[in-house]
Amino acid sequence: MSSADRPLETVTGARQAMTVVVPVRLLREPAWAEGPFPFELGNRRTDTATRATYFTAACARVLYGTPERPCRWHRMVAAAHDGMHLMGMELLRTATARDPQAALAVMHFTVERPLLSVLRSISHRPGSPPDPLIGPFSPVDLLEGVAGVRVADGASAIARPYTIAFLTLDSSHTAALRPDHKTELPVTADQWLWQLASRSTPADFPLAPESAPDEFASALRISADWSALVLRHGAAFLGHRADSGDGDFYEFAALHARTVYLDALLLGSLQRDHIDELTDELSDVFNVGRLAPRVASLERNIARFRSTYWRQHLTAHGPANNLLIAFQDQHRMPMRFAEILAETADYSRLVQTQESQQISGALGVITILGLPLGTALGILQVLGDDSLSHLAIALGSSIVATAAAFTTRYGRLVLSSLRGSNGQRSAP
Repeated sequence: MSSADRPLETVTGARQAMTVVVPVRLLREPAWAEGPFPFELGNRRTDTATRATYFTAACARVLYGTPERPCRWHRMVAAAHDGMHLMGMELLRTATARDPQAALAVMHFTVERPLLSVLRSISHRPGSPPDPLIGPFSPVDLLEGVAGVRVADGASAIARPYTIAFLTLDSSHTAALRPDHKTELPVTADQWLWQLASRSTPADFPLAPESAPDEFASALRISADWSALVLRHGAAFLGHRADSGDGDFYEFAALHARTVYLDALLLGSLQRDHIDELTDELSDVFNVGRLAPRVASLERNIARFRSTYWRQHLTAHGPANNLLIAFQDQHRMPMRFAEILAETADYSRLVQTQESQQISGALGVITILGLPLGTALGILQVLGDDSLSHLAIALGSSIVATAAAFTTRYGRLVLSSLRGSNGQRSAP
């Protein structure tokens, strides 16, 4: 079998990097260095100051925190096992209203064995080797005392760690390479890209021929040299030109994939978690307490989310924006958030209707109470009657008239409106 015909799960690329994102819960603020992991390339150091220049101020605060309120930490790690090298780890606080200790752990690897095989193991594909994150690279052990891995039993917990793969090839792997920069890619290039992002082989998940073009159409052409694909549980970057080694452009590409592009996907993860929580809060709005305070709380949380997290354009850097939008599309976030806004507006109108009914009911009660009494006192005043007994008879008569008025259909409607029962009956 020629190199071009080899299946991707047997291919070790010229340059292989992998980032693993694991949802965790902070036990305490880590005694790690503040800021994202500072990768270096020549005299370029991708620390907070450098990476913040790619993002709007609001996005930078979410991704990197501030000196007064840090939200991201990192530490160097030097560990190697079974063809994998762990370079460092990061923690990003992703607190939500219901889970203030939520965070994401980020693990940076280089891989020296077939990358797709490692990705399949992390995804627990049938017949794959043991999961490398259970042994020496177990997040549970590496984060002991600092954070605990979140179990996938909540809306914001993903079933398996999210992976971001970066792969370049030598000149023998023509299945993913352009013959030259003016020639279109071979069909197999997008097939390889999809396998890396989905962490699967054709045997694991055979794409239907009818739907495959739609799946491949979402690939992002960053340049003629490389492409990216974002799926629900993984993303991938694949080179389309032979990697010449040290000094090649792909060093810079790998740096961007580990830093700016990673941060775009992390922001998407934060947005997804908050939208999941808003959806859960929305579904529970009628189950606990009075409707008006629940809707007011929901509106405050939506406003806070829109102000702090909901960005569809986070940077002037086009590929990072495109990656974020692709992540949002995979999780249907724009559509889901539009549905949240529409449903919350419906509930807000329901609350306003209830309040209007209660105000109308209060005015009706005042009318029913005041009219008989005012009429009786007015008659006595016109007649010039100062008798206490007549006054008592007038008061008694007004009370009887008021009670009788409350037994009428209008009186019952007034009391019902005052209690807000009409609004409660309107609730699903």
